[in-house]
Amino acid sequence: MDAGAQSPNMWISYGITALVVLAVLAFRLRSMNRLRPLKIERLWLLPAIYMLFGAMAFATHPPTVAGWLFAAVGLLLGAALGWQRGRMMEIHVDPESHALNQKASPASLLFIVALILVRQGARIAMGPGGYGGEMHVDPLVVTDVLIAFAIGMFSAQRIEMYLRARRLLEDARARR
Repeated sequence: MDAGAQSPNMWISYGITALVVLAVLAFRLRSMNRLRPLKIERLWLLPAIYMLFGAMAFATHPPTVAGWLFAAVGLLLGAALGWQRGRMMEIHVDPESHALNQKASPASLLFIVALILVRQGARIAMGPGGYGGEMHVDPLVVTDVLIAFAIGMFSAQRIEMYLRARRLLEDARARR
């Protein structure tokens, strides 16, 4: 297939992706103003699922030493960004019942959109006609880094939310 034939398909793919992201954004922004119950005893579930999938991926195709180093950098970067995203989540304590509620901030949603845009940019750069072929990047290493990034991000976000929610709950109980 020549480059002219690939270009319309590529743009259609980007257009569909943009429409899906915009639809999800519209749906999420509409429901963001509602408080949702926060169960701090369940915050560990999502990171545990990602760690399980990550362990399976690393066990199936173990990275090289350089791959482990890149994955560690991805984990640390994900943890730093996850901690920041966790700080953006609003946590409320009902003064009467001490029930915990959370409300996602629009900034945290825009943060995820920015990560998606960065990922799309990297995908374009790594794809055909991009810089990936020139840099000789192993797709498994990229996948390992992204898995480690996700584990770091979701784990740190949930840890930050847990610590803050527990502190807010203790303060509310002390005021009683």
